[in-house]
Formats: sequence, C-alpha cells, structure tokens
Amino acid sequence: MALMPKRVKYRKSQRGRRRGISTKATTINFGEYGLKALQNTWLTNVQIEAGRVALAKHVRRGGKIWVRIFPDKSVTKKPAETRMGKGKGAPEYWVCVVKAGRILFEMDGVPEELAKGAMRICAHKLPIRTKFIKR
Repeated sequence: MALMPKRVKYRKSQRGRRRGISTKATTINFGEYGLKALQNTWLTNVQIEAGRVALAKHVRRGGKIWVRIFPDKSVTKKPAETRMGKGKGAPEYWVCVVKAGRILFEMDGVPEELAKGAMRICAHKLPIRTKFIKR
C-alpha cells in the first residue's frame, strides 16, 4: 500500500522551491543510527517505501526502524499529448520535500556493521547523496 495522507485540505499544491538546509528532524531522536540527506529533493512514496523495505529485509526481523519522512505533497501531471490550458492536471503521486541535513531513516537494536550495511543498501534506493550517522 502506497504512503499518502488520509485526507488533505487542498488536493493540488504549488511546486515551491527546493533550496536551503533543513531546520527540523536534523538529529537522531529515536534510534542509534540514522541516514541523513545531503541534498535537496522530492522523495516519492515509492522511493521511501523501497528504502524501508530494503532496511527491513537486510536486518531480518532484528532491531527497530523509524521512517522520519512522510509524503504529504501532491504532484500533478496533465495527460500526454494534451494541449495547453484547460487548468491544472490531476494529482499523480505524492512526495516528501527533503532538504539537506534531514534524517530520513533511523535504526536501533542491531550491531553497527549491520546497520551500516542496511543503510548503504537503503541509500542506493534513493536519488540523493546520503550519510550514515550515529548518535
């Protein structure tokens, strides 16, 4: 099941700008190890889920995982080969606006080497540079 909000105040959101550094979720609050974003991007619900699955598979029922991001911004698209005008397109998928310095995933209850390996595999699923950090 895809990550998305249960309900939103407005169905379509403006694009905004991806600049600057993160002001929230910049420290490890729950686990012992974390994966920190080093670039600004939109992470889609599919990418977040792929990262989470990779982490869970690597540690195999060991430890606890926290996902510190949630896709709450809708991205719209107009159908292919449609003329200009006629309003904004329908929502296609959901993204989370991630800025540099944000903690994406946290993990606890596993040895450091295992956590590092899991976070490395998880990072391969994401379209940005990341860094493994520990508390």
